[in-house]
Amino acid sequence: MTDTANPANEAMPKSQMKASWSFLRGHLREYGILFALIAIMAFFQIATGGILLMPVNLTNLILQNSYIVIMAIGMLLVIVCGHIDLSVGSVLGFIGALAAVMIVNWEVHYLLAGVICLATGALIGMAQGFWVAYFKIPSFIVTLAGMLVFKGLTLWLLAGQSVGPFPGDFQLIASGFIPDLLGGEDLNLFSLAAGVVVAVILLAMAVRSRRQQQRAGVADEPFAFFAAKNGLIFIALVYMSYLMATFRGLPNVFIVMALLIAVYSFLTSRTTIGRRIYAIGGNEKAAKLSGINSERLTFLTFANMGMLAALAGLVFAARLNTATPKAGIAFELDVIAAVFIGGASMSGGVGTVVGAVVGAFIMGVMNNGMSILGVGIDWQQVIKGLVLLAAVIFDVMNKKKG
Repeated sequence: MTDTANPANEAMPKSQMKASWSFLRGHLREYGILFALIAIMAFFQIATGGILLMPVNLTNLILQNSYIVIMAIGMLLVIVCGHIDLSVGSVLGFIGALAAVMIVNWEVHYLLAGVICLATGALIGMAQGFWVAYFKIPSFIVTLAGMLVFKGLTLWLLAGQSVGPFPGDFQLIASGFIPDLLGGEDLNLFSLAAGVVVAVILLAMAVRSRRQQQRAGVADEPFAFFAAKNGLIFIALVYMSYLMATFRGLPNVFIVMALLIAVYSFLTSRTTIGRRIYAIGGNEKAAKLSGINSERLTFLTFANMGMLAALAGLVFAARLNTATPKAGIAFELDVIAAVFIGGASMSGGVGTVVGAVVGAFIMGVMNNGMSILGVGIDWQQVIKGLVLLAAVIFDVMNKKKG
C-alpha cells in the first residue's frame, strides 16, 4: 500500500493559500474598487426596487457620466505623472461655448467646428503644460489660474447667455444610438452582438497575456482570482449589452468611450511612453538620470488632457443641446475624485485607466442611485466627500503597510 498522507501534498495547499493572500494584499486596490462597484450597484438595485439596472436608466447612467469618464482618462495620466489639473471643468465649459458660437452663431459646419475645438483644447493643455514642465511652476497654481481664466472667457464668449440649439447631426454624438444592422425588432441584435464580441476579445486578450506571463515566469496572479475577475467582467459586459439592446442599443458616446479606454489602456501598459510616464511619477530624478525626457512627457500629458477636456465639452454641449455660462462648474472635482477612488496615488506613479473608469462609474452610480432614492443634493455631496476621503486614507494606510 502507498502512503497517501504525503507531507509535501499537505503543505502544497497551505503554500498556495499563503501565496493567494499575499497577492490579494498586494493588489487590494485593484480588486477592492471592482468589488466596491459591484456592491454599490447591488445595494442601489435592491434599494431602488430594480430601477437602477432598468435598460432606460442604465443608458442614462452611461450618457450622464460619459464626459466624466472621458476626462478621467486624461486626468489619470496627469496624476500618474505627479501633477493635477484643476482647469478641466472650465475648459469643458469654454469649448462648449466656442462650439456653440461657431456652429449656431457663425454657421460653421459642425465637423470643422469639432476639429477646431479639439485643436483649441490641445493648445490650452500645451499652454498650461509649458509652464509646468519647463518652468517647474506647480501644476496646482497654473491650472487654478487656468480655471479662473476660462470661466471668465466662457462668460465673455457667451455674453452671459445660453446659446443653442445645435443641429440634429451634432447632437448625435451624445444622444444618438448605433442602428441595428441585423434587423432585430424588439432587440437590437447588432448592439448585443457587438457587446458579446468585445467581451470575447477582452477575455481572449487576458488569457493570452496570462500565458505570456507564465512562459516568462512572471505570472503571480492565482488562477482562481484571474478566472473570477475576467469571468465577472465578461458576464457584466454581455449582460449590460443585452439590457441596452432591449432599449435602443448602444449609444454612440459609449463607442467613443470604449475606443478611448482601449487606446489609453494599451498606451499605458504596453508602450514605452506609458512606462516612462509611470517612471516620472514614481521618481522623476531617477527617470531623468535614466535618459527619460520628463519635461516633454509632462508637456504632452497636459496637451492630451486639454484635448480630452475639449472632447468632453463637445459631448456635454451636444447632450444639453445648448452652451451655458455655468457649464462645467465643479466637474474637475468629480474627475479628480474618480481617479483617486479608482486607485491612483496622490504621489504619482500608480493607477490604471480601467481603475479610473471604474472610479467614475462608482461616483455615477452613487449620484444616480441617491437621486432615485430622493436623497438631497446636500447629502449627496457629503457622502461623495466621505467616499473620496476613505479612498485616500486607504491609499495612505496601504502604503504604510507596504
